[in-house]
Amino acid sequence: MNDLNFLPAVVMAEHIRKKQVSSVELVEAHLAQIEKLNPKLKAFVHIDAERARRAARDAETAVTQKKKLSPLHGVPISIKSSINVAGLRCESGTRLRAGLVAAQDAPLVARLRAAGAIVLGVTNTPQLLMAWETDNLLYGRTNSPWGLERTPGGSSGGEAAAIAAGMSACGVGSDGGGSIRVPAHFSGICGLKPTPGRIPATGHYPVSAGPFAFIGVVGPMARTVADVKVLFEVMQGPDIGDTSAAPVDLRWPSNQEVKKLRVGYFEDDGRSPVTPETRAAIRTAAEALRSAGLHVEPFRPEGLEEARQLWHKFFVVAGGMLLRPMFKEDDPDLSPILKQFLEWSAAEPVLTGQTLLDAWIQRDLLRARFFAQMQQYPILICPTAAIPAFRHGERSWQVEGKTVHYLEAWSYTEFFNLLGNPAAVVPVAHSAEGLPIGVQIVGRPWEEEQVLAVAAALEKKCGAWRIPPIA
Repeated sequence: MNDLNFLPAVVMAEHIRKKQVSSVELVEAHLAQIEKLNPKLKAFVHIDAERARRAARDAETAVTQKKKLSPLHGVPISIKSSINVAGLRCESGTRLRAGLVAAQDAPLVARLRAAGAIVLGVTNTPQLLMAWETDNLLYGRTNSPWGLERTPGGSSGGEAAAIAAGMSACGVGSDGGGSIRVPAHFSGICGLKPTPGRIPATGHYPVSAGPFAFIGVVGPMARTVADVKVLFEVMQGPDIGDTSAAPVDLRWPSNQEVKKLRVGYFEDDGRSPVTPETRAAIRTAAEALRSAGLHVEPFRPEGLEEARQLWHKFFVVAGGMLLRPMFKEDDPDLSPILKQFLEWSAAEPVLTGQTLLDAWIQRDLLRARFFAQMQQYPILICPTAAIPAFRHGERSWQVEGKTVHYLEAWSYTEFFNLLGNPAAVVPVAHSAEGLPIGVQIVGRPWEEEQVLAVAAALEKKCGAWRIPPIA
């Protein structure tokens, strides 16, 4: 392990500016960590070492020539392989796109490069992103740096594993039902699911369109909130290719404004129980924010179960209807995980034009009711998932005397995909087995700055980030 690998990205950039470390050293340290750990973790699926080395040398030249340096100058990052990175594979974990190389950068990647970031490579996903674990027929299973027998989550599991293990300083994932937040929680890092359109999803596959435009987003992942913040600042802003985009100005709240925020927290949703350690983490988070000067009260909003059911219709039922025609019966290109997902979808009543329209209207009415509740509590604190990182292949768990099934364990993230809230995850505690437990911070649409400000306050009080054992 090289200590350079676990510096925050913002510190890496500062050291480069002050000539305390070179971007060449940083890139080489990360490539060495990839060479050491990727055979075990299988986080990266395509690495462009030579291009990264060239970019690092160019970054060093800019430093010696005393040019104006951007906020991520010389920092090595990674990108989920469902997002276009010019010259790298964008396969989304499926044989149907095997060998497909992106011709140009997605807008968010172009913005990161313009900010000085150096892309090391792209990371593994489940097939077509439809799982909360990461395994596919192209590259196999991604393992957790907290234990190879466990998953780092999905669908941004490769990204989470790479960042947690010091193979990447920070990066980008995507999230339609917890796919940034669950891997962040499982892997002991931070992540942000923004409001749809705040960071352009242009250049992502599958495409964010129809109901998926208000469910699926792209967002930053990193080991610290400060790094998530700088990634967000760089990537945010409208793009013509994202139909959810809006011209929203950045506005970071002052410390006094943050302390005036009312925070509501709930330990469970009334349906899916969470582990005792997860409950304790929520209470720890609530007390930490109180001690930071915020007004924090117990509050469980109404409408969570309705949000879960509507999300299920859009993501599981409609998603299955869209994907099923891509495969034949017993198709060798269909991974076991996606096959199971399609079977779950097929067991549900097919959506008709009428039922889809009804669900869409119910979603908008529910949003109005939900956001009215958030007038009193503009920030919500809650679990990210019912459990910490699970062992490969597990599909149900006994929690507080009740069986929690696979699709039920992640409802805590699914609510906010359906509703369109921004939500961040910060590590707060660890289980008895030493597994990370992240807490979810939820805000109102287009108020990512408030979410990240509260996340930073929570991180400062809890300080729960650790280097995983495999690193």
